[in-house]
This record gives sequence, structure tokens and C-alpha cells, in this order.
Amino acid sequence: MFSEIAAALWAELLKVRRSLVPWVTVAAFTVAGLVGGFFMFVLQDPARARSLGLLGAKAQFAGGTADWAGYFAFIAQIAAVGGLLVFGLVIIWLFGREFSDRTAKDLLALPTARSAVVAAKLIVAAGWCLLLTVQLIVLSLLLGAILGLPGWSADTALRGLGTVVATTLLTVALATTYGLAASIGRGYLAAVGAMFVSLFAAQVIAALGFGAWFPWSVPSLFSGVAGPDQSGPGPLSIAAVVVVGAAASAATVIWWEHADHDH
Repeated sequence: MFSEIAAALWAELLKVRRSLVPWVTVAAFTVAGLVGGFFMFVLQDPARARSLGLLGAKAQFAGGTADWAGYFAFIAQIAAVGGLLVFGLVIIWLFGREFSDRTAKDLLALPTARSAVVAAKLIVAAGWCLLLTVQLIVLSLLLGAILGLPGWSADTALRGLGTVVATTLLTVALATTYGLAASIGRGYLAAVGAMFVSLFAAQVIAALGFGAWFPWSVPSLFSGVAGPDQSGPGPLSIAAVVVVGAAASAATVIWWEHADHDH
């Protein structure tokens, strides 16, 4: 089984290397990192930003502090909200392209086990998303150093980076549901629809105060998007995200193993 996963993994990496999609995701997270740096620059001195023409005269910023703790919180929020969109697109592309390119039947005809193919796609997706997070962190650390943000300490950095990484892992777990949707829907459309519905529902349910009970709201709450005065999701909420990710991965394997692929 290990050799089959390795072979499938090599094939998936070749597909990724020959595609422009990785560069699109890199560009998206680069823009997200630059936006985070811009917000910190504005929060440092809003009057300076207005004088430079970077901020409207009546624009107001609230809910953030121009220090390392606030910056790490903002990065975590990017990983939660923007990550669910970008990570979702990564997984949708990995699964949906087989149907849009009409290579699914050829893939299923190979002697490699279907479960190995699904496992390889999920491994590539997880590695891809983690690398994007590393890129975001490195860019943010560089921008924070250039801006000279106050409040740096080893404890602040460990807590902040730990929150970013944990938020990323929670988000990736939820994004596996879109791989299942792309498989069942045999393409991109159903999965993209499911992604936007879950994103919308996550924002609405969190705003109503029930986010801790809805897995897709949990990464944002964990990142601290509700503010420092609000408690984050509890262990049961985090466990629910893990269960959703595990169930979606298992269901994807089962679907590829048993579903009718003749049409």
C-alpha cells in the first residue's frame, strides 16, 4: 500500500508542477500578507496614512493593535477566512480536475488502488496548504520587522505562530469536505457552490453567536476574530472539526472505491 501511495503521490506532484494553480495560490497569499502589513502600517499612525493618501479622511480602523500580538492575531484570521477559500480551491482543483479534464476513468483504470489515489491527493493538499502558511508567516515576519512593531518576545511569537498553525490545520481539515463535493459532483461546480455556502453560513452563524456549534465557524473563532474579550471555541468544537475532516476524507475514499463512474 505504501508503494502505491508513493507512486500516486509522485503523479500528483507532477500534475501540480505542470500547473499554474500553485502560482495563483502563492500570489493570493502574498497579497494577503501584504494586506496584513498594510493594516499594521495604518494602525501605527492613521494620520500618517491619511497624509500619504493611503486612507480616506473619514476612514476609521478599530479592533486591532499595531504590535506583534495584534499582528499574529490578524495573520491567524487570514489563515482562517482567506485560508478556507484558498485551501478549498486547492482541494477542489486536485479532485475536480480529473473530471473536467476527463482523466478520471483513466485514473481509475490504473492498477493503483483508488484509496491510494485519494490519499495522495489529500497529502499533496495538506503539504501545499502548509507551505502557503509558511510563506504567509515568513512574509509577515519580514514586514513586521520592517515596520518595527513593538511587543516582540519569544512567548508572544510562540503563542502567535502556534495559533496560526493550529488555525491552518483546522481549516485544512474542513476543506477536505470540498474534495468530497468535487468527487460526488464530478467536477468543480458543486464543490465551489458548497464552499461558498459554507463560508456564508459560517459568517452568519458566528454573527448570531452559535459559531462554536458550527464547524466551519470554528477556525475563525479560534483565530480570535471575535476579539480578545471573547473566549475561543472549546475542546468539543475543535473535536467536531477533526471529526468532520476525518469523516469527509473517509467518505471520499469510500466514494472513489464504490461509486459508479460509468457516467
